[in-house]
Amino acid sequence: QVQLVESGGGLVQPGGSLRLSCAASGSIASDDRMGWYRQAPGKQRELVAEFTGSGTLNYADSVKGRFTLSRDNAKIILYLQMNSLKVEDTAVYYCNAKIVKWSGVYDYWGQGSQVTVSS
Repeated sequence: QVQLVESGGGLVQPGGSLRLSCAASGSIASDDRMGWYRQAPGKQRELVAEFTGSGTLNYADSVKGRFTLSRDNAKIILYLQMNSLKVEDTAVYYCNAKIVKWSGVYDYWGQGSQVTVSS
């Protein structure tokens, strides 16, 4: 089992910054695939940023240049630094880990963190 505990959401004005954290524990390694997704009201959940299993970074086009994904490999904590926030970034953000086992690939999710960008 893998546990993902998120922190850092909140309310911020347009142009502001927030940092999300996701602390992982359980059967997870520092090189497992991890990332952040988000879901806005009435929309599907979408990928925001992720580290792939090979360590490659992927960002959604909508956040490139504004969001930065980083990871503390020793503690297995994933961070998402969000700068120049826009109203359209408002969503519930979810930490995700994809764990490869002999039986397949398993998705684990954090509890969700509300990010609201509003003036």
